[in-house]
Amino acid sequence: MSQTAIGVADATLDDAASPAPSVPKERSDPAWGAVLSLTLGVFGLVTTEFLPASLLTPLATDLGVSEGAAGQAVTATAVVAAVTAPTLAILTRTIDRRHVMWGLTVLLVASNLLAAFATSLPMLLLARVVLGVGLGGFWAMSGAIAMRLVPAAMLPRAMSIILTGVSVATVCAAPIGAYLGDLWGWRATFLLGAVIGVLTLAVQLATIPRLPPLDVASVRALFDVGRNRMIRIGLIAILLVASGNFAGFTYVRTFLEQVPVLDIETISLVLLAFGVAGFFGNLAGGFVAGRSLRLALSLAPLIMAVAALILVIAGASPLFAAIGIALWGFGFGGVPVSVQTWMIRAAPEQAESAGGLMVTAFQVAIASGAVFGGLLVDHVGVLGPFVLFGLAALSAAIVVALLTPRH
Repeated sequence: MSQTAIGVADATLDDAASPAPSVPKERSDPAWGAVLSLTLGVFGLVTTEFLPASLLTPLATDLGVSEGAAGQAVTATAVVAAVTAPTLAILTRTIDRRHVMWGLTVLLVASNLLAAFATSLPMLLLARVVLGVGLGGFWAMSGAIAMRLVPAAMLPRAMSIILTGVSVATVCAAPIGAYLGDLWGWRATFLLGAVIGVLTLAVQLATIPRLPPLDVASVRALFDVGRNRMIRIGLIAILLVASGNFAGFTYVRTFLEQVPVLDIETISLVLLAFGVAGFFGNLAGGFVAGRSLRLALSLAPLIMAVAALILVIAGASPLFAAIGIALWGFGFGGVPVSVQTWMIRAAPEQAESAGGLMVTAFQVAIASGAVFGGLLVDHVGVLGPFVLFGLAALSAAIVVALLTPRH
């Protein structure tokens, strides 16, 4: 695949110091079965990532620890994923990529089994560390692998299909996890996650073709990718959008309880609307990204900024609060597919390194957004994080629109 105009790098490799990167030949026949197997992998990983949030109380009680201590299971996964994402491609650069993906799915199964049979907090944290390795590696490499499974023109569609797994997991994981945890117990819920992982592995074994390594992943490749102007624009957009999003979303329940004063049943329905809207936003994002990445990556945060404005100005109305939350979900649903397509088209010869930087940026943004959102809640009030959310999303839209060439 030749490098597209949107991804012209500012810096090139020094041929005297390192070999020229191998560029995979573009496929003429899309391997949709393999793409679907990546969708299942994303669904399993994100579902498992979200499970502790919906099972926190019984999990903490059973392990004899506080809910705050048990909540560190989520932190452990995020930290490990941030470190793993940019380094795994380097550590596995001589291994067939299908074998790497199979191994990452095995880690998903192992993590769920360790969690299901955990007898202490350290054992649970070990399970979440294992998940972090699988999560960071899978996210970093899925876009690069998708690029090798379908023709270039079909890449946005493929990414939209893969990221549908995120949307479905976002909608289903928390409520289904809570329900099954109450019905069967939290350990059985993690066992179900292991079953999903086994089924995913079976589909991957049957569908993912041979994908010899391109042998370009290295520490130097990370620095080369970081000097790519379009990659830098993508990373800035990620940091702004994700930090603003999670500054607000971390405290969305508090907002809905205090501003429009909704009861818990209504809050659940509003959050369900967020997830459903995100599913359709993902599909719309893939459609727009197939026509203009510049438009896709500026329009999604602009929609989010409008949603934040509605929540800040008219959020006291239950109707407008619900509209704002749904619009927010729709806008954010278009972000992952736009960002992933942007990053791998900006550096197709170094897509795995670009994917690693993208995942790290997301994890840093999630953590910083939650921290700044908490400070604003404590010192300004519950509207503070949503003002930050709106300003950050608007800034991302402006950065992409002004700094990116039209073609």
